[in-house]
Amino acid sequence: MELTTEDYINMSKRLETVRQEIGQFIVGQKEAVEFSIYCVLADGHALLEGLPGLGKTMLIRTVSEVLDLSFSRIQFTPDLMPSDITGTSMIERLESGKQQFSFQKGPIFSQMVLADEINRATPKTQSALLEAMGEKTVTVLGDTKKMDRPFFVLATQNPIEMEGTYPLPEAQMDRFLCKIIVSYPTKEELIEITKRTTGSQDIRLNKVMNAEDLIIAQQMVKEVLIADDMLEYAVDLIAATHPESSVVPEVQQYVQYGSGPRGLQSLIKLAKARALVSGRYHVSIADIKTVVKPVLRHRLLLNYEGEAEGKSTDDLIEIILQTVKQGQSV
Repeated sequence: MELTTEDYINMSKRLETVRQEIGQFIVGQKEAVEFSIYCVLADGHALLEGLPGLGKTMLIRTVSEVLDLSFSRIQFTPDLMPSDITGTSMIERLESGKQQFSFQKGPIFSQMVLADEINRATPKTQSALLEAMGEKTVTVLGDTKKMDRPFFVLATQNPIEMEGTYPLPEAQMDRFLCKIIVSYPTKEELIEITKRTTGSQDIRLNKVMNAEDLIIAQQMVKEVLIADDMLEYAVDLIAATHPESSVVPEVQQYVQYGSGPRGLQSLIKLAKARALVSGRYHVSIADIKTVVKPVLRHRLLLNYEGEAEGKSTDDLIEIILQTVKQGQSV
């Protein structure tokens, strides 16, 4: 795929239009909007954490409408079964009178899937998403079915300390490229939200891109270059999360497990996506530093001492960023 600087600039302009169109409906939430776009471009999945009513559902619905992608929403509850997500085979009567099994697709067979309040379902049901997220396929009764491209899962969860929730296992958390924290809106944003949602004005969104355009953009992300020194810096950041060998004393003291290879892959993918959105065909150090917190905050597991002292993974990642310098091998 022969690409020129002009190709990247043109795609950047289109993606900026996508962001502006989303901003017509979504107030604030800059990080959530940007990283949702980055994850879609990187052909990965995102996890949003925040209290109910902060617009998580509306965000992904708006993104799917602007990108003209099929959308489905799965409300996770404690009694939800895996077949409610993947679909099931049902007996169908033919005109001849014979009967045969016919597969009825579940809501997972959409290009954009909102897994709402994923941590309210049991681990058995949560695991039904693992194959679809990792392999882009669903296997039912030995029959493997491919997902439509592009395929993107945005899962939302309430904070774990709320009642009636099941913490996601580390293996499933690792499937998400990044974890985005959705915070309370500011006073000005609350006023604007109220005006947009309680007034008579009907906001209509334009379809800026479609599935074919998005697949081209995803390929362009893969073509973005990363210099050896940038790759080495990203590797150093990941290595600094390992408590047994980290150069950061706080990591040795408070972290039980660090990030694995998938964390490095996610870091590079999102950095490349950010470079494309910025109209560049090479990764900069700013790209890596900007995406490192959402990439690593769900891949660091604190030990008992870290939990007891109220340490946060974001604080530890900030210390890692201050300690690990580009060109300084660790």
